[in-house]
Amino acid sequence: MISPPEPSPDGPGQDAGPDLSAVLDERRRLINVAYRLLGSLAEAEDAVQETYARWFALSRRQQEAIASPGAWLTTVAGRICLDVLGSARVRRERYVGSWLPEPLPDRDEWFGGRADGGRAGSTDPADQVTLDESVNMAFLVVLESMTPAERVAFVLHDVFRYPFAEIAEIVGRTPAACRQLASSARRRGGAGAARVPAVRTTGQAAARAGQAARAGHGGQAAQAGQAVLVRRFKEAWEARDIKALVGLLDPDATMVADGGGMVGTVLRPVEGSADIAQYLIHIADKAPGLRLLERTVNGVPGLVAQYRGVTVTVAAFGLAVDRDGRADRVERIWAVRNPEKLGPWTWTEDEPGRRASASPVLPPTLGT
Repeated sequence: MISPPEPSPDGPGQDAGPDLSAVLDERRRLINVAYRLLGSLAEAEDAVQETYARWFALSRRQQEAIASPGAWLTTVAGRICLDVLGSARVRRERYVGSWLPEPLPDRDEWFGGRADGGRAGSTDPADQVTLDESVNMAFLVVLESMTPAERVAFVLHDVFRYPFAEIAEIVGRTPAACRQLASSARRRGGAGAARVPAVRTTGQAAARAGQAARAGHGGQAAQAGQAVLVRRFKEAWEARDIKALVGLLDPDATMVADGGGMVGTVLRPVEGSADIAQYLIHIADKAPGLRLLERTVNGVPGLVAQYRGVTVTVAAFGLAVDRDGRADRVERIWAVRNPEKLGPWTWTEDEPGRRASASPVLPPTLGT
């Protein structure tokens, strides 16, 4: 939670002026921007916290000289995220196995009830991320193929509709160069980048979810169809029905798992419907008592695996659609198992409102 410093008669961070509430109200928009840029809720929260720390380090005179505090905060947050992305590329070269974005639950689907335990006014960042098409796992994975500068230019322009003149202030290039960065990002991301809807934002918050994009794909009907396919997949997995699993998977399907070297999992993608089905059956056989739950993962239907009441895996799906726009097969599975990325999911069923251990004891064969 962002808290302003105590007033000081003449030093930095003194009384932030009459627009303090408006400045603090920018937090949700900044969280939305930072999560899409970084793919990590924890890193997004840190970036926004640092942004506000720099704001409150200014004197009141410096703050009053800033014509648009919201634009100033966005510029600072964007530069911080750009730095984080640059260092993240180096860290991920040393990452054990595949790196996947941090998955987010729907705000009403936290284990134990609401994320705030039923209390009003929750400030948890996961409550403040707009779950639209631009945060689904497929799109976040597409963003990982971009360079840091491309990602910043693309996300800020194509998703949040910032003008290139403002983006230029963040990346330190000309508006024309930023336009080229966004164009290069679209080419690099292919169709996945081309389909992303804009997130309409105001000075208060990121407001509109991807209604237009979802309407173009059948809206609620398409979402329901996706949920049915994920449920059939879950039931086939629970029944250890390898034939049914193969039938639900695209022949060229791919499964990627992220354990971060902290828990056992496959280090390379599993490719092909038969191999993926056999792998899933192997897990079911070696981890008796593993429970599968249907949950919303980054705004779309997914599955959560719990062992002894503790979340050990969050799975997001990329689904193929038929000519009528209905989900008919699973093309991609992204399984996040790194405990450090499961913070929003680690409420135990037996202890609502209390977080489970970040490093639960897992059966040695789970995911290996």
